Amino acid sequence: MMTKHKHDNPILVTGAAGAVGGIGRTVTEVLLAKGHKVRAMVRREDARAEALRRLGAEVVVSDLTDLPAMHRVIEGCRRVYFGMSVSPAYLEATINTAAVARHYGVEAFVNMSQMTVSQMSITETTDSPQHKLHWLAEQALSWSGLPAVTVRPTVFMEGFFLQLAAPGVRSSGTLALPLGGGKISPVSAVDVARAVTVILEDPAPHIGQIYDLTGPESTDLDHYAHVFSEALGRPIRYRDVPLPAWSEGLRQAKFPEHLVRHLTAMAELARQGRYDRMTDTLRKLTGEAPTNMRDFVKLHAAAFKQREPAHS
Repeated sequence: MMTKHKHDNPILVTGAAGAVGGIGRTVTEVLLAKGHKVRAMVRREDARAEALRRLGAEVVVSDLTDLPAMHRVIEGCRRVYFGMSVSPAYLEATINTAAVARHYGVEAFVNMSQMTVSQMSITETTDSPQHKLHWLAEQALSWSGLPAVTVRPTVFMEGFFLQLAAPGVRSSGTLALPLGGGKISPVSAVDVARAVTVILEDPAPHIGQIYDLTGPESTDLDHYAHVFSEALGRPIRYRDVPLPAWSEGLRQAKFPEHLVRHLTAMAELARQGRYDRMTDTLRKLTGEAPTNMRDFVKLHAAAFKQREPAHS
């Protein structure tokens, strides 16, 4: 029966056109490499969509908040991976997708959430509007009766380190982040995607489970700066920047306000030690140790490469 599914019913992956290293994109690539049919949902027709087609995916262009369109996206799929970038429309997108998935009787709905939700409740929340939407989305999925699996990763290496900290590493040899002395256990999005793939390949044992995923160590930014120094072969130091100035810098860089508020809340929680969490769930799911920071920095060394000073 399993082999029939492997070839007859596509697995739906939303957010499939994310950046290289993005969860949806990586899930699509791994499933295709293992011989599964994948229906890859993207928001627009572009070079990334075309790249997915070349890999063998069935690409559908749609919007998660468009209820009628989601029928075309989901019909014929037995398993669904739902993930969406930080957005004010996140809850609407989740409910839309879940309602249509329930209508078609899917056998597995793998939901990408966030580890902060595990410390939230009906009376405990955070200052991040996105965290609230994730918490509400998890509530709705638990009421829905869908065969759901929830994955809650901690801070992504790709986000705070590759996107937000790389410019400072390149220009001044500093990890300039507003995380104080807080310890964090960042995880690679690629590792999280591999865990999702394991669940999608054989979802039955995972239905109803919630998986908190972290990297292999929880430590402070001074330690990570030392790791950066070793991996890059030049001195990198941690500079704890004031949170208001950092948030304003994100606004100046044209980050949407919803995302700025989310990242600011995450930084504040990190300062408070709320991301000082460790699990071995990733290893249990995938059979492999999660990527450590040293290997991650070496892998992405080009992104952290020192800029040559401009000559006058």
